[in-house]
Parts: sequence; structure tokens; C-alpha cells
Amino acid sequence: MFSRLLIANRGEIACRIARTCRRMGIESVAVYSEPDAEALHVRMADRAVALGGRTPAESYLRGEAIIAAALAEGAEAIHPGYGFLSENAEFAEAVAAAGLIFIGPSAEAIRAMGLKDAAKRLMAEAGVPVVPGYHGENQHPEHLAGAADGIGYPVLIKAVAGGGGKGMRRVDRAEDFAEALASARAEAEAAFGNGDVLVEKYIRTPRHIEMQVFGDGIRAVHLYERDCSLQRRHQKVLEEAPAPGMTADMRAAMGAAAVRAAEAIGYRGAGTVEFIVDAAGGLEPDGFWFMEMNTRLQVEHPVTEAVTGLDLVEWQLCVAAGEALPLSQDEVTLSGHAVEVRLYAEDPGNDFLPETGRLDHLAFPEGVRVESGVEAGDVISPYYDPMIAKLIATGADRAEALGALSRALGATQVAGAVTNLRFLKTLVDDPDVRAGAVETGLIAAKQAALTAMPEPAPEVLAQAALAAAGLWEEAPALAGFALWAPLRFPVGIGEEMVLLEAAEGGWDISVSAAMVRAERGARGWRLNGRAGVPFVRHGDRITLFDGGACELRLPDPLDRASQTAGGDAVLAPMPGLVSGVAVAPGAAVAEGDRLVVLEAMKMEHVLRAPRDGVVEAVGVAEGAQVEAGAVLIRLAERGMEDTA
Repeated sequence: MFSRLLIANRGEIACRIARTCRRMGIESVAVYSEPDAEALHVRMADRAVALGGRTPAESYLRGEAIIAAALAEGAEAIHPGYGFLSENAEFAEAVAAAGLIFIGPSAEAIRAMGLKDAAKRLMAEAGVPVVPGYHGENQHPEHLAGAADGIGYPVLIKAVAGGGGKGMRRVDRAEDFAEALASARAEAEAAFGNGDVLVEKYIRTPRHIEMQVFGDGIRAVHLYERDCSLQRRHQKVLEEAPAPGMTADMRAAMGAAAVRAAEAIGYRGAGTVEFIVDAAGGLEPDGFWFMEMNTRLQVEHPVTEAVTGLDLVEWQLCVAAGEALPLSQDEVTLSGHAVEVRLYAEDPGNDFLPETGRLDHLAFPEGVRVESGVEAGDVISPYYDPMIAKLIATGADRAEALGALSRALGATQVAGAVTNLRFLKTLVDDPDVRAGAVETGLIAAKQAALTAMPEPAPEVLAQAALAAAGLWEEAPALAGFALWAPLRFPVGIGEEMVLLEAAEGGWDISVSAAMVRAERGARGWRLNGRAGVPFVRHGDRITLFDGGACELRLPDPLDRASQTAGGDAVLAPMPGLVSGVAVAPGAAVAEGDRLVVLEAMKMEHVLRAPRDGVVEAVGVAEGAQVEAGAVLIRLAERGMEDTA
């Protein structure tokens, strides 16, 4: 076993690898970009090397600089984590050429599975079932459109390189194919440097079930399945093991197919074979098809660790060091149930737009496994994936695991950034999810209900008002009384004006056309008989944790902010690169028309016209880098279109 290892990644996966290294007595070396100079993964490592730069291209994707850092620090191996260079065959070759060990499969295996079209042809030859579709080399738009017509709509356009749902579009009608193809290609080219795609039949009631495999270069074993069917835009939201409704016959058939896939390419290390399953008729041994193989550790690997009792990073290190697979197939056991969700800085109420900002407060409850690369005070930057943490709960069965996860999400506290926390808890508590009726279209079908933001309860607003007025903590005996009469005064909370009036033993608080009686006892305040909820005050905001984060701004009475542009301007929702401008001044547009394409947080975001009108001004050009709030397009004022 080697004694020092460089981790060519950042965030929670770098922290995760560092923990196993420490347990195994292996020194870890971190690398970091300029925004990550004080990051948690840097603080956890035994050594750290600056890569410089801010974007991934300037830092974590600089393979030569990473190899040079490993050699300079005396590391014997490089672990790529996932993302970045983890599935880069040229990087794996360069690591080996430098006399270092690459913690992962061979470059040949990465290439064999790196392009989805070639991988599917290889799997078909190995006897692994594949989804009907076009996986050929002819990339002419007319040829691809003809292939889609032959397959029959709906179809799925998928980038042949990469993953994570980037470069993927569902198309339901032939007339929409050309625009979807252009969009998929642009996103794939930006994300992977390869705009080629394949076209497949879209399974109408799909489930996404994958098999964790491990190989030593000759033989392979599987570590059972994970169900990743709960997705949004082809990106996983909730993962669990084992798969709901999985039968012994299907598990055996799918496991055997996954092992055949790994052994067909002489696979070494950790990998995931992903299958699409037609859930319309239940889980049957002949109802699954190969989608792709991820030649790396997966984000969701902790659920497999939870149900098998294994450390997959330890397995990776042992196999890379030349040791045999730690267990045979018969020795790998499955026990209990585990479920994982990904907590992101994103706004579910704004179509899950990624968010940036400082985490003023971050706290997780006991009883769940938390994988995170950030702490309170850290900043979610626009340069990298906005994941805050993964929460993994376990139980003797699925119901117990989901219950534990629901309680953990309800007790998680995040302030300073908009997150998907409440959405995750609503999803975990959804009746269909609890019943195991999961499929990849569930979130899209229920998005409005899952992302609905309930109005704060009067008691929550009353508590915020007491805190804003400095009355929540212990107050002097005469607090709240002026000369000859009880004090009565208003407090602005968000959009509400809350009226507090001192009363015997507490306060009468008028809020949202309701009256809340606040009384302080030996154990603190009670509002209409209900105990207060945890909260933090940060700057001009109060965040209360009432089954999720309820952030309320305390308005400055002296602030006279300018009026918003309303529906006349299209603003950049976040910092990003303008990759396309679809209109010019004087153009007539209809509500929903494509105006600007913004690349940010590794994704392509299409900004559309908020209303019918005429373009008065275009404030950006293709290739421009813009800040959040920048005016990109301005429409002529209503009633002035004829003179524009």
C-alpha cells in the first residue's frame, strides 16, 4: 500500500477520500483553486498545493499541474474522485507515464465506456441488453432526425460523452427535434468538448436502477443495486438501496449483466453500470437495458456502503495497490435500507436555478451520515457545483430509512443561501415516494406541489418580530412598558407589518389578520401555546427553521430602493457567460421566446421573454461575462411598441 496520495478534486468527495486515507494511515495531499484556498478539503488534508485560477479549466482540470504537484509532494498515487478528470483517459495515461498510480480503471477501459454510442455497441456484443436507438457515427442533423422518425417519438437525445444530464433532451414531436438537437449539442460541447449525440427510444415509465461493480482487471463482482429514479432534468435527486420492489430473479439477472459488462473490458476498480427499466409492468428480468457505465466512484456510493457495510474508497485503494478483491460475490451481503438526498444551493421556486452566497449558518442533526465539503461561513461560488451536502439515512427497512431521513431534513438548518431543503423533505414525505411508486418523471409531474412554498404561519412571523425587537431573549422586568401605558409599536418583517402590544405576562401580536398571544414561561416563549422554533439572525435577515428555512428580511425604514424594472427587463439571475443572443433591437417577441443563453454552474440556462413586446435594447454580446442582476435585454414600455 502506498503512503501518500494526492486527491485531484474538491468539496465533499475530497473530504470523503481524505477521511479514509487518514483511517488507513495514508497521508493526503489536497489541491485547490483561488476560491478554495480556505476550503474544508484543504483544511482536512495533511498537505495542500495551490493550482491557481478560479474556474475548473484554470485549476482542477489542469492535469499537468496536478501531476507535477503529486511528484513535488512525494505522492505515489492520485485519486480523481468524480467529475473533473475522473473519466479522462488521457489524464489516466499521463499519471501512469509519470510513474504514479491512478486510482481508477485503465485508460483503455475509460475509453471503451467513455462514449455512449461505442459502449452500447460493445455491450450488445457482450450479451448485455441495450435500449433500441441510433448509436452510429453519422451526426448530420437530417440523418439524426430520420433516425428519430424511425425509432418513433418520444425519443431521447443524449450526448455520447459525459453525464449528469448535460446534453440530454427529450423530444416528443418531430417539429421540435431540430431545436432540441442544437441545444443538446451546444450544452454537450460546452461541458465535454464533444457535441456528438445518440438518439434512443424514450421509455415512458422509466426507472433508473444501477449496479455497483468492482473489478481487479480480470474478474468482477457487484455490490447490489441502487435506485436513482427520482430525478430532475436527468440529474439524480434521491438515491436508495436496495431498489423498491426488486425481485431476486431480476437482481440476479441485472447483477450478472453488470459483471459481464465489467469483465468484457477488463475493468479495475469501482464502476457503476446504469440500466433503464420499464416500470409499467413491474420489475421483470427481461425488462431492463444498459444505458452507460460510469468508470469512477459515484456521488451516491454511500448508500451502497450503508447496506453492505463496506468502505468503497478503501476497496479502490486496495485494488489500485495490486491487492485482490477483498470479497468474493458470495461474501458480499445486503442488509437494511439506505436513502440519500443531495442538498443544493438552488431555488426550487425559480425552476431550481443555482444560487450563490455565504452560508451564514449550517447545522445538521445527529443520527444521519452527512457528506459535506463546506462549513458555516463558507461561500457557494459560481464556479463549481452548488452542492452543500449529502444526507444519508438508514433503517431496518425502507419505511424506517425514509422516516429517519424526513426527520433529519426537518432538523437541518441552513441560512444565508436559498436551498432545496424544503423541497427534499416534501419529496421524501410524498405518498407515492413512500409507497415505492418511483419513476424518473415523478418530480416533473408533481413539481408545482413539491416546490410550493407555504406562507409562514402567524406564530413564525410573531416570533420573528419578537426577535427583531430584541425581546426573544430574557428581558428586564419592565420591558415593553412606557410611562403610564403599555408599549405598542410596529415591526417590519418581510412584506408584513407586525404590531406588538405589551400585555400582562407577554405580548399580543397582530400579524396577517390574526392575533398571536406570546407568553414567556420558565422554558421560554410560547406562541398561541406552541413552542418557538430555532432561528438565527444574520445581518438584516432572520431565518427560522420551521420544517425548512423561512428567511425574512428586516427592512431598513430609511431605505428608499429604486423601483424594479418589472416585466420590461430581463436580468441575469446569476453570474455567468453569455453563450448566445437570439434577438436584436427592434425585434418583436412573444412571451416565452428565447432571448439569451447563459452558461453558469456547468449548465445552460435559456432566458425567455417575460411578455409580448418589442426589444428596445440589447445590453450584452455573445461571449460576455455578466454579474447577477445585469440587464441583458430591455423591452419597450407597454404602449410604446408601435413607436419603437
